Amino acid sequence: MKNFIVTILASILFFNLSAQNPVATGPSKQAPVQRPKLVVGIVVDQMRWDYLYRYYNRYAADGGFKRLMGKGFSCENTFIPYTPAVTACGHTAIYTGSVPAIHGITGNDWWDYDLNKYLYCTDDDSVKTVGSNTELGKMSPHNLLVTTIGDELRLATNFKSKVIGVALKDRSAILPAGHSANAAFWYDNKTGDWISSSYYMNQLPAWVNEINAKKLVDKYYTQDWNLLYPAATYDQSVPVVKPFAHPLKQYVAKNYGVISATPYGNNFTFDMAMAAVNGEQLGAGSSTDMLTVSLSSPDYIGHAYGPNSIEAEDGFLRLDKELGDFFNFLDQHFGKEECLVFLTADHGAANVPSFLKEHKIPSGNFDDEKITGAINLQLKAKTGIDELVIGIMNYQVYLNRNAIVTSKLNKDSVDKWVMDYLLQQPEMERVLLLDNLAGVTLNEKIKSALTNGYYPKRSGDLQLVLKPQYIDGFLRGGTTHGVWNPYDTHIPLLWYGWKIKPGSLNREVYMTDIAATVAALLHIQMPSGSVGHVIEEIMK
Repeated sequence: MKNFIVTILASILFFNLSAQNPVATGPSKQAPVQRPKLVVGIVVDQMRWDYLYRYYNRYAADGGFKRLMGKGFSCENTFIPYTPAVTACGHTAIYTGSVPAIHGITGNDWWDYDLNKYLYCTDDDSVKTVGSNTELGKMSPHNLLVTTIGDELRLATNFKSKVIGVALKDRSAILPAGHSANAAFWYDNKTGDWISSSYYMNQLPAWVNEINAKKLVDKYYTQDWNLLYPAATYDQSVPVVKPFAHPLKQYVAKNYGVISATPYGNNFTFDMAMAAVNGEQLGAGSSTDMLTVSLSSPDYIGHAYGPNSIEAEDGFLRLDKELGDFFNFLDQHFGKEECLVFLTADHGAANVPSFLKEHKIPSGNFDDEKITGAINLQLKAKTGIDELVIGIMNYQVYLNRNAIVTSKLNKDSVDKWVMDYLLQQPEMERVLLLDNLAGVTLNEKIKSALTNGYYPKRSGDLQLVLKPQYIDGFLRGGTTHGVWNPYDTHIPLLWYGWKIKPGSLNREVYMTDIAATVAALLHIQMPSGSVGHVIEEIMK
């Protein structure tokens, strides 16, 4: 027994010494994994795919869109594979490769059945605003359930990579950047400054304070919004009856929110994006960094004026020039072969109903607030219970489940009554029980989109499917988005730079394929909720 113990101790000593002095069994140096210096994701908020071609003849030869289409790779049939097609869901899906049923961001806001209250997608009362005294910085990615491609890049490099998000909208800066981002910055429309939250930092970096001190928003206001070209040349827009006039000088130092609904919001965002590259020295380290940029102004302009407006056309012609300048900036800093860029959109938009009607195309508006009130009034008369419908959001009816249970109502009966009432509305095509989508006879594309958008704790009880060309709200003009139809879900997807070969692809791909493709290019793990596939055709 004594000899056995001595033998074991000797063996342990031998293995310890071996571990401390390993014998080299392979090359002392290995080639590092090839990656670009910087990945830049650009999301144009509310850009339909057809804008690439509607304005193509007017885009500048040295601008952004023709550069991407001529020297980059275009995925011509890229679709959003879920509903609702709205900002928060779109930005999240792009960078997670996932769908609301998995990543949990079921809308810009929703009724949260766990918390029993309305919830905005990035609300977080546990954090504080950094950079102003307003409440607009009490935001974080707290409600996002999965990782982003930025999170996976940070994990893959042991957090040596930097990830920064920039956008006018808080949700468009926060959700793309992910949980472990170094920072996300968004616009405080009450102060005219770029802000963040204590989730990321305790105080703004010096370079952000410097850009805030310049009060660039006032500089842009002094320029007014005039057309880039003579009004008669805007032949892709509805002819204007009145002279184009969007004076902005009156807002200097008075109303900092107006810039978002002008093309100057894009200029302002690019100012911040370039300042982030310089201030954070992105791409200057030994590991790949990532910058997410969302251009929110096209969405504000599109909602107000619609896809066929001269405002939308001028906005995209100006955006083309700003993209060209931004790509020149990236080329000067990194060169085309050291920077990977993709450009896409979070959703499209429907044509304005009144415009379609003028051209004999069926269309109309659904008044969800009026219908909610009418349903609750009639249900109260039948049951004695107030507000059994909490609201209609994201094209879904949210029922007061607690009231139904405590009042001992038969939920199936309530569901059926509400469904029957809604089906009588002239704008309605289908009304479906969300927890029974598998059991309905429905076009597979629509069924898949609705299923991918359903997360029970944050989704409603009944799904509305409006007739094509019909929109929710905007009764006094303008338009919106959110449904499965191609005008809302067919988006551009363009790749440029590192490892990207020029060309195009007509095969159908999806918004959720972007993160998987970036992961493959960088040789890192795809995000934790990813359901996408690699678009192999884009690679050299």
